[in-house]
Amino acid sequence: MRIDEYAAHDATALAGLIRDGEVSAAQVQQAAAAAIDEVAGELNPLVGKRFAEPLAHDAAGPFGGVPFAIKDLVLHAEGVAQRAGSRLLGPGVPMPADSYLMRRFRAAGLAAMAVTATPELGFNASTEPVATGAVRNPWDTTRSPGGSSGGSAALVAARALPVAHANDGGGSIRIPAAACGLVGLKPTRGRTTVGPDYADPLLGLGIEFALTRTVRDCAGLLDAVHGSEPGDRYLLPAPQGSFAELARAGSRPLRVAVSTTPLSGTGTVDPECVAAVRRVADALAGLGHTVVEAAPALDAEAFDEANLIAWCSFLADGVDGLAAALGVTPGPDTLEATTLACAEHGRALRATDIYAADRAFNAATRTMAAFHQEHDVLLTPTMCAPNTELGHLDANDPDLDARGWYHRIFAFAGFTALSNVTGMPAISLPLATSERGWPIGVQFAAGLAQEATLLALAADLERALPWADRRPAVLAG
Repeated sequence: MRIDEYAAHDATALAGLIRDGEVSAAQVQQAAAAAIDEVAGELNPLVGKRFAEPLAHDAAGPFGGVPFAIKDLVLHAEGVAQRAGSRLLGPGVPMPADSYLMRRFRAAGLAAMAVTATPELGFNASTEPVATGAVRNPWDTTRSPGGSSGGSAALVAARALPVAHANDGGGSIRIPAAACGLVGLKPTRGRTTVGPDYADPLLGLGIEFALTRTVRDCAGLLDAVHGSEPGDRYLLPAPQGSFAELARAGSRPLRVAVSTTPLSGTGTVDPECVAAVRRVADALAGLGHTVVEAAPALDAEAFDEANLIAWCSFLADGVDGLAAALGVTPGPDTLEATTLACAEHGRALRATDIYAADRAFNAATRTMAAFHQEHDVLLTPTMCAPNTELGHLDANDPDLDARGWYHRIFAFAGFTALSNVTGMPAISLPLATSERGWPIGVQFAAGLAQEATLLALAADLERALPWADRRPAVLAG
């Protein structure tokens, strides 16, 4: 199988070719290895070297033999070193066992080929850690692929992989999806397992899933891996049929609210992102949906303060726990400047600060739940700009304290964190292109457990405003 032949297919198509005997899994994986090697030098998306052989997987799974990659954060595979984007972990710590979602990825048949880069401990909307260097966007290598799942996004956008693991604590699936022209679904809290290491990572903000190029891959993969494990904190209602079938069936008429005002942070929105949302709103009206201007009435200041508390307490706990376990002293030789600042801020918090954050999160969640009684989905830009230049979100800037770093990030990513706080699902779709040829992501957020609503709408928009023929400058094959 040639690289260009491989790169032309999404995960669903590759699985079908393997299943029908038109090509072997080994041939697909060899093409994937060559594709990764072809783009890796220019994009820098990997942590360490590509695996010599794919990790073990169930060939009979629905994606049997399809190439895949693991993000270097939270999810882990037995025997594979994890570095979490940080020098604190040295060359990486080999993991003693699979996390539960990794077991599900293997059972789905996904053949992990590599580990992809992340910013230090995931707290950045760009992926340019000191530990492994900046990842470059395949649409424009002077720009960031977003974060924190930037390594995965770069490989999928360059068509070196059809799908890759990603996670999202404040937009880390949707931000790189928008920057790289991909489909990025953040599922409902509890839809995918975060065990056994976590119950509610980041005070409930963190969720695990993947990045894809097509809606059908996103829906099919969610079918393959969703569900709770013994000991998980959440048990969601089962979908009314498979996500893939519901997506294919298309959307019912929806009540769509539209807003282009950031829901958190202090950023201004690029006019091209506003125009993209307006064009999508017009398309939705043409498809028979009811479209109105509306936005939830949130206390943005309280929301941002609570989000800062969540992130800094999480970083303090992670830094101190890892340092104690590894016998390492945190400092500028092992951590980036803003990580040190955020950890210091987190250590100074009181237990009552955590409860105050929980109250603010509850208020935001109740507000959004009421909002979704009147509006099925909320349409916004995914980000305040199509992307950002490398170096703008410099996590090693010694002049930024914790609050300064938080506001630097969310001035750029002011639309994504709300869905992490509420636990409700949201999806970014590459529905527009900037004058410079960059993808522009548009976000849809829905009520609790409404992934099927989002995926059905996404499938309709993929047909109405297709993106499959767009090609980045750095393209495998």
